[in-house]
Amino acid sequence: MRSLREGNTAKPSNFRLYSLISLMVFFWSLNFIIAKVALREFPPLLLSCLRTSAAAAFITPLYYWRSRKRATTWTRQDVPALLLLGIFGVALNQVFFVAGISRTSVGHSALMIGLTPVMVLVIAAAAGMERITGRKLLGMTIAVLGVAVLHLSPAKTAGASFAGDVWVLLAALAFAVFTVGGKGVAKRHDSLTVNTFAYLGGALALAPLTVYHGWGFPYASLSWQAWAALVYMAAFSSVLCYMIFYYALTHIPASRVSAFSYLQPLLATLMAAPLLGENISGGLAAGGALILAGVYLTERG
Repeated sequence: MRSLREGNTAKPSNFRLYSLISLMVFFWSLNFIIAKVALREFPPLLLSCLRTSAAAAFITPLYYWRSRKRATTWTRQDVPALLLLGIFGVALNQVFFVAGISRTSVGHSALMIGLTPVMVLVIAAAAGMERITGRKLLGMTIAVLGVAVLHLSPAKTAGASFAGDVWVLLAALAFAVFTVGGKGVAKRHDSLTVNTFAYLGGALALAPLTVYHGWGFPYASLSWQAWAALVYMAAFSSVLCYMIFYYALTHIPASRVSAFSYLQPLLATLMAAPLLGENISGGLAAGGALILAGVYLTERG
């Protein structure tokens, strides 16, 4: 993990960079399955809060250890922007995600997350950072059509719901804001600094809810599988993946980094079938194919 601590001082090889991104995609894809396991015993909102707090607890010692060997790069003026990124990229993203996946299937939620690159493009274009071409517009239209097919198809996916999909879509929107807003910040700060502030900010924002929903909860009744799922969601899909994501942002465009998210629906759905017994319906396959094709065209436009 030396590459994650080097900050912006050296350009990594393409092999190292894309190997890390591939690992991130795998961990994030598996997170859909792990979240379903955790939700068997944790209430959705409490799970989101504990995940954020645990991630902050994991990353803070790493930042402290690194800061003893290297001078801090942030100033007091940077703190509001760094904390605001935490509100969107961590607090809102993770609360919306867990609320959504508790109400819908892995396949549907993964496809909603797969729309993140389209949202990144729209926000970046509104901010004057990217331009929407005709081909990108066509891709966005196809992706939206895929969402319509996903929900209007008579071949429903078991466990899926429109309300759950909307919550996950809001999670993708929050992460898209985090992606575009963090691009400038990532040029000035390394991934460990950005993510430490993000998780501390997210944990502080959710602290009242953590205390309210966690007070009196029967933690002793939880199985080791539930605790293991929480640790995975905090350490791997949160801290490690976010560090890789921000590290990648310092070297390649935000839209290209987020483009890898279109692999998540495929991996997550393929894993959910044998591990959770979820069915791959005709509507899921048709809608998913259109969404992924639309995202692909949007990224190539």
